[in-house]
Formats: sequence, structure tokens, C-alpha cells
Amino acid sequence: MLSKLWSPLTILSLLLWVTNPTTLPAQPAPPAALLREAYLTLSAADHDYKGHRVEAMKEIEAAARLLKVDLRGDGKGRERQGVSDEQLRAARSLLGQARAELNGRPLKRVDKAIGQIDIALKIR
Repeated sequence: MLSKLWSPLTILSLLLWVTNPTTLPAQPAPPAALLREAYLTLSAADHDYKGHRVEAMKEIEAAARLLKVDLRGDGKGRERQGVSDEQLRAARSLLGQARAELNGRPLKRVDKAIGQIDIALKIR
């Protein structure tokens, strides 16, 4: 009976499934989650960028408040400038994704945050 369960076809099917399992397509993240992730990414960045990083965070907070999403904190780590720059770029990318689903005042706040990040990334 065991040989009937583990036929060559059954084994082949199992191997094909293990090497190429069916996955669900990725769903786009909701704007609130993208704002939160961008905010946390900016809060982890270590450098000040002449206040533009914090200004971007304030704009994200304002957009989140309009969407009734609670964000808090302005943490700082201990990292090199390049790492901090990458965090700002990552946050900008998240905001770019979020803006596709926003309109009105939240969109304007996110656009201002993107502008602040762009300025911050020019600072050395």
C-alpha cells in the first residue's frame, strides 16, 4: 500500500511543488502602513540634515493625523552618513508609493515631506 502512495508520479509532483510552490501575488500596502514605515525609517536615520529630516517627519505626522493614524517619536541611531542617506531614500520611496493612493490635504503633506527629504539628501 505504501508503494501506491509514493508512486514516481506522486514523488515528481511533490518535488515540483517544493521547488516551485504556488505563492499569492503581493498586495500593495495601504497608505497608512506606508506612512508609518516611512516615518519609522526617517526616525532611525542618525543625521540631522539641517532639520529637513525632522521637517519631513512633521509633514508625515500631519498627513497621518488627517488619516487618523498615530505616529510618534524622533529616534536617532549611531550610523554613518551613507546609511542614513539610504534610510531617507527608502522613506522617500515609501512616500512615493503612498501618494498614489492619497488626495487632498494628506497628499499635500506627503508631497511636502518628499520635498524636505529631497533637500535633506542634498546636504553634506
